[in-house]
Amino acid sequence: MKTREMHDDWASTARTLSEALPNMQRYDGATVVVKLGGHAMGSADAMNEFARDIVLLRQVGVNPVIVHGGGPMINEMLQRLDIKSEFVNGKRVTDAETMDVVEMVLSGRVNKSIVHAINQQGGKAVGLSGKDAGLIYCTPADPELGLVGVPSQVDPSILHTLFRDHAIPVIAPLGAGHDGETFNINGDDAAGAIARALQADRLLLLTDVEGVKGADGRILTNISSHDIKDLTESGVIAGGMIPKTQTALDALASGVKAVVIIDGRASNAVLLELFTDQGAGTMIRAK
Repeated sequence: MKTREMHDDWASTARTLSEALPNMQRYDGATVVVKLGGHAMGSADAMNEFARDIVLLRQVGVNPVIVHGGGPMINEMLQRLDIKSEFVNGKRVTDAETMDVVEMVLSGRVNKSIVHAINQQGGKAVGLSGKDAGLIYCTPADPELGLVGVPSQVDPSILHTLFRDHAIPVIAPLGAGHDGETFNINGDDAAGAIARALQADRLLLLTDVEGVKGADGRILTNISSHDIKDLTESGVIAGGMIPKTQTALDALASGVKAVVIIDGRASNAVLLELFTDQGAGTMIRAK
């Protein structure tokens, strides 16, 4: 009996691999930008699993680009250093002192932990921020928020160089100002800007929700830009989902082929989305 169960497991694994082949062929040479945040960044096991998935993507010919957040780690460090934060309309004001901490945490602790995890799984990850090689230039998002920026210019040349060397870019969401400032960028905004500059085949936004829900509360697996606008106007899409869907709309309008909002808590979410027919979240296309 045990031998039969083992055989069934192996047969199931073989079928899964066989069914994945057409999708692997479809993404050979494709560029996939992944915004990493939420659960995968707070758990060592989840981070290791994510790193293995990214290395597998690179192994089968995909060019993955990782853009990460780090809000909880920034909050923790600010509290440890007893640096008080001011807020305007619920958003943190980033002054020069806070920016020093933000850059230290994002470019240092968070970025290098992701790089290390990928390299431990056999990949060749390279850590960057948007300040490196003129990758991202910013303008202020709102003068009241201080050093919070919106990407205004993205030069992906360094990323193409890394692709040619089979390396995996891991990018901290920071950018340079035209007057020499350093700006903190919302992680989704940074990922969207990079995806647009690369004309990426996919932008994957890993979150701690299952995807976009419809009016009946069910997860929508495939929707269009028009659907997003209707759901937002009717109030079905609300709160923290609005900036994510806006990132998707901006990316699609600039040539990204599809954006997927994925539940990053699901095991092997990135692989399920790219290499299985059922996917792992809500895919948004222009039409």
